[in-house]
Amino acid sequence: MPNHAPPPPLPQETIRAKRDGGRLPAEAIAAFVAGISDGSITEGQAAAFAMAVFFRGLDADERAALTRAMADSGRVLAWNDLPGPVLDKHSTGGVGDKVSLMLAPIVAACGGYVPMISGRGLGHTGGTLDKLDSIPGYDTAPDLATFGRVVRSAGCAVIGQTDDLAPADRRLYAIRDVTATVESIPLIVASILSKKLAAGLQGLVMDVKTGSGAFMAALDDARDLADAIAETANRAGLPTVALVTDMNQVLGRTAGNALEVREAIGFLTGAARDRRLLEVTLALAGEMLALGGLADGPDAGRAMAEAALADGRAAERFAAMVAELGGPADLLERPDEYLPRAAVVRPVHPAEPGIVSAVDTRALGVAVIELGGGRRRAADPIDHAVGLEAVAGIGEPVDVDRPIAVVHAGSDADAERAAEAVRRAVAVGPDPVATGPAVIERRTGEAR
Repeated sequence: MPNHAPPPPLPQETIRAKRDGGRLPAEAIAAFVAGISDGSITEGQAAAFAMAVFFRGLDADERAALTRAMADSGRVLAWNDLPGPVLDKHSTGGVGDKVSLMLAPIVAACGGYVPMISGRGLGHTGGTLDKLDSIPGYDTAPDLATFGRVVRSAGCAVIGQTDDLAPADRRLYAIRDVTATVESIPLIVASILSKKLAAGLQGLVMDVKTGSGAFMAALDDARDLADAIAETANRAGLPTVALVTDMNQVLGRTAGNALEVREAIGFLTGAARDRRLLEVTLALAGEMLALGGLADGPDAGRAMAEAALADGRAAERFAAMVAELGGPADLLERPDEYLPRAAVVRPVHPAEPGIVSAVDTRALGVAVIELGGGRRRAADPIDHAVGLEAVAGIGEPVDVDRPIAVVHAGSDADAERAAEAVRRAVAVGPDPVATGPAVIERRTGEAR
């Protein structure tokens, strides 16, 4: 007698089961993910599934099954010919988080290979691809042959998902952004790791944000996410470490696409390096180099990263990556000739002089979106020139000479609205304020 496999469950039955708190078998999850990939699952069904998972969660086995199914929904890359380890980093998203732009070339300069598959803005946070799209000619969606060539020659390539890699995640990612399901730990874990597993990595470092500008605002929630990612990745054979980092203020001094690229260029060339941004970048680099066996531990890796910044090797790798992906060969020397500038630039001064005591970082991210620097809907265009510059940090004085921030806007009316939003988001008081560490703690997903 022929052995006929049972038909997959109807999509609505899978949604119903999770909605009612049931545990989904791996086969049902795989069938649903296959439907997301081939389009037989509607956008409404995918949104309903995301919402059911948001409220009901997934256990460790379900989470692993969803991650594997999404990773296997397309091509899985192999880098067998490379002489060094294949490494990557991923951030859960923040405001002003341009770390990837510096970190990938730093690690490449130290002997690693970084095939970084990044995303666009999600919720109130900026996306690495949106930042890179502000560079004229830079191709964030090359074919896989070009991607491989650039990784091999420049040591790093930061691109978006191709149609071949984790296509199920590509569709679900866009739906999460517009259905208020971004913060779900199981969906975040599966989204991140499916892309990383498909990229053929040998080591991954997670930057899990916590604070007012993070999706996981509470520290305990960030710890849970860091542990979930590290535990799931290590179970899948991908060595992973997570750092929990602070997002109670903008990371660096800018928020907005072209403005962040300018700051990254200044960081790489040594023109200006914000202290907190440097701390996070070097900590992640040290972990990556240690995971890849290029350094005898995170501290030694950090020292290697500092040397690559100091002698210009990291800047050279960034320039090579940009040029080989279609951008200007002299971007580092002449960024203002290529990066777009906003029509209106206006400083935002406090009502009274004082010291920045607290920041609603999420509100600043929303202000950038309202300027046109992010999306309300998945298909919305972006104005890459707008955003915030010279953002004051917690504990810093602001007055008539030192603004809270400088708004870059497309019109006077937009600039005024953004200025009011910035004033509401930033608390200024008379007393000195201590700031916490930029890197809060290290997590490995193991029981403590």
